[in-house]
Amino acid sequence: MPPAEKITSLQNPRVKQLVRLRDRRPRDEAGVFLVEGYREIRRALEKDVRLQEVYFSAAWFLGENEPALLEKAAAAGAQLFELSKDAFAKVAYRERPDGLLAVAPQWKRTLDELQLGAAPFVLVVEAIEKPGNLGTILRSADAAGVDAVVVCDPVTDIFNPNVVRSSTGVLFSVPVVVEESGTVRDWLRQRGIRAVATTPSATALYTDTDLRGPLAIVMGSEQYGLSDFWLKQSDAQVRIPMAGQADSLNVAMATIITLFEAVRQRGGSTAKAG
Repeated sequence: MPPAEKITSLQNPRVKQLVRLRDRRPRDEAGVFLVEGYREIRRALEKDVRLQEVYFSAAWFLGENEPALLEKAAAAGAQLFELSKDAFAKVAYRERPDGLLAVAPQWKRTLDELQLGAAPFVLVVEAIEKPGNLGTILRSADAAGVDAVVVCDPVTDIFNPNVVRSSTGVLFSVPVVVEESGTVRDWLRQRGIRAVATTPSATALYTDTDLRGPLAIVMGSEQYGLSDFWLKQSDAQVRIPMAGQADSLNVAMATIITLFEAVRQRGGSTAKAG
């Protein structure tokens, strides 16, 4: 195990700060966020995210690969801290932790920084309320091979621990931009990217609509769907047929269905095709 400062007291200032970082205001004030779990930390390191601190407790480890991951984190510049089992249980966000928790710097990416191909494939989500849904949406976007996810008028902080957890660390690999809806619509138009809005009130089915070429699929919030702005400003509206009594799907599920119909139309693979 790499050398690390040991912490046993539940009243240690670092332990208290980790607990505070579960809330958005302390995260934003410090400019950092929490990354919990072996897979999530590994993916952060693979994407050269400069972890500031890594906290661990061998009493919670689930496998044998944790020491190697800690060595990699230390080699990349992270400061290591070894916590007692009780101290780690206090700072852990998960019910059954795996003994690894990191502090990473927040970042802000702009629309102009996005690298798009000849036929951009973008996912736009508006006012997603539940962190778990947003994280699952990021996983779906990664699996579908989108160029970027644009979060409009966010209700949920993309650095919420539940977003990081439910994305399984994909937050580090999918380019994510947070921006206002009006700015995003102007950006799409400037680049000739067609905005296809999903709404239960649409007449056209998503399978009958051309989803090839430069495309932005636009998904709305769980409770209210898309705002009037996006319904009026979109280039097309589509719906997923519903046979039962439910009038809508979970937004993460609807996103998966729509994205992979676009993947099918664009060549049947996650390669970004036109």
